Amino acid sequence: MSTLHAKAAEAYQLRPEVVERHDKTFFGVREKRDRMAKALPEWEDLREAASQIKKHTVTHLADYLEQFEQAATRNGVHVHWAKDAREYNDIVYDILQSHGVKKVVKSKSMLTEECHLNRNLEQKGIDVVETDLGERILQMMKLAPSHIVMPALHVHREDIGKTFRSLIPNFDDIAKGYTAPVGYAAQPAQLQDPNDPTFLTYVARMHLRQQFMEAGAGMTGANFGIAETGDVVVCTNEGNADMSTSIPKLHIVSMGIEKLIPNYKAMGVFQRLVARCGTGQETTVYTSHFRGPRPGGEMHIVLVDNGRSSILGNAEHWQTLKCMRCGACMNTCPVYRRSAGYSYTYFIPGPIGINLGMLRDPLIYSDNVSACSLCCSCDNVCPVKVDLSTQVYRWRQQLDLFGKADKMKKAMSQGMSFLFGMPAVYKAALWMSPAVNWLPDALLNNSMNPWAYGHKMMKFPKQSFHELWKKQLKYER
Repeated sequence: MSTLHAKAAEAYQLRPEVVERHDKTFFGVREKRDRMAKALPEWEDLREAASQIKKHTVTHLADYLEQFEQAATRNGVHVHWAKDAREYNDIVYDILQSHGVKKVVKSKSMLTEECHLNRNLEQKGIDVVETDLGERILQMMKLAPSHIVMPALHVHREDIGKTFRSLIPNFDDIAKGYTAPVGYAAQPAQLQDPNDPTFLTYVARMHLRQQFMEAGAGMTGANFGIAETGDVVVCTNEGNADMSTSIPKLHIVSMGIEKLIPNYKAMGVFQRLVARCGTGQETTVYTSHFRGPRPGGEMHIVLVDNGRSSILGNAEHWQTLKCMRCGACMNTCPVYRRSAGYSYTYFIPGPIGINLGMLRDPLIYSDNVSACSLCCSCDNVCPVKVDLSTQVYRWRQQLDLFGKADKMKKAMSQGMSFLFGMPAVYKAALWMSPAVNWLPDALLNNSMNPWAYGHKMMKFPKQSFHELWKKQLKYER
């Protein structure tokens, strides 16, 4: 039985040139991460420190949440609590409605994706504008993110150019004001490539500048919340979070309760890890700290649970709360790199997405657990040492409990259990196995044989491993 992920991945494989590009792009980011890690002799000490800090924080979460709320309130911030996505969406809408806001500019936030905030606000007549360049491209194309840090890296520039020309009303007027850097043509009409990335970035910048000016509120996510001071820290490479909060006087922060860390000393550890792991940079271009409202403005922080308390109570899977969403596990994952983000059924793909989806609803997202080779590379690159592959393995062992185990695999497992439990039968099967090599190809490489799906049936060796091992022992004696 093929899973939804397997079917989607198979369809993706029909475009080998796209697969190759996707694979090389994200493994290139993984290689940058490795270079950054090797440049720091204390790298493994940083990972261990980060892991222990997150472990301490999430296991004392109630205390740190109270401390954070008290500090933020002293700073003049309004703090709200949302137990689930519905309550979160209602809180955000009520804040916007009470201020008469009709347009919101927002920086990238996977929490808003998790809670479907954009859709809910748009249904109630509020225009939501993503300001992260990748997110804005996907929003205009009506696509979901394919990666949590580089959401539109899979989109071709030709498609971006076509989208901009059709959906940005004043595209031609913006283009007339473009002056290219040295080495480029002076005007877009003279560009050899009308989808030149520098030109399209300029168009996006001018388009978003107008959105910032028109917006009545700005929204950001939160990479970290500092419990001791009530600060919210947002890391970006484009400065869009700063623009979203510098022009509108109303600032709303969406923060999952697991984003807390104790103090600025801890922040120093994570700041050295997050960009190096996620994008292969020493640090993000902008690391913005928001402690209180701007003069004459308001700042609201919405602390969202939405199942996180339940995860904390899960003895086998609580470590997913340590994740700081750097995306390193996706960049290294051979399955993600060659099947891409849209093949997963949960909105977060890759190793961390497999586990988060199962924690959300194992009956809906169980097909994703097959999207793992158990190579453990994700464990080795995770900056906070989340045991991702171990958790995936645990989920696989529980599939039968959910009624989601593959029938063919169950039958094969039962057959192997019988075979390995009967030494005489096992030895007989080994002795007879080379005879399979003489069977007609049509009997072996067909749909009835799962092993033959995707590759030809193997050739059985004349001698088994046991026989070779006995000969080796005899030779050594």
